[in-house]
Amino acid sequence: MGNSKFSIKDRFKSFTYAFRGIGLLIKHQHNAWVHLLAILVTIFLGYFLAISSNEWIILIICYGIVLSAETFNSSIEELANKVELKNDPQIKNTKDLAAGAVLITAIMSAIIGAIIFIPKCL
Repeated sequence: MGNSKFSIKDRFKSFTYAFRGIGLLIKHQHNAWVHLLAILVTIFLGYFLAISSNEWIILIICYGIVLSAETFNSSIEELANKVELKNDPQIKNTKDLAAGAVLITAIMSAIIGAIIFIPKCL
């Protein structure tokens, strides 16, 4: 941690970096497109089926968790590819673990979506 002083300008600049990261995720990560499609489908279903405020809150938390996991996974993959160009078992394990984290969050979110939507569809 440096001794730099607090700066409003620097705080706003950090937001531009964060929004750039979101843009990179959406533009370049195909798996993020799948997650975004699922989000759009559930938003449509939620509106159409008039889900409760609490159900919306739960879905929004799921959206954030899955997209955050995908972002962390993508950043780990980018860094790993830069650090090690040849096949390395530890790098592969690291990338697979990060991908596994995304899968866990996606499965968890799908189960939550099923709990919310299946009874309303029946």
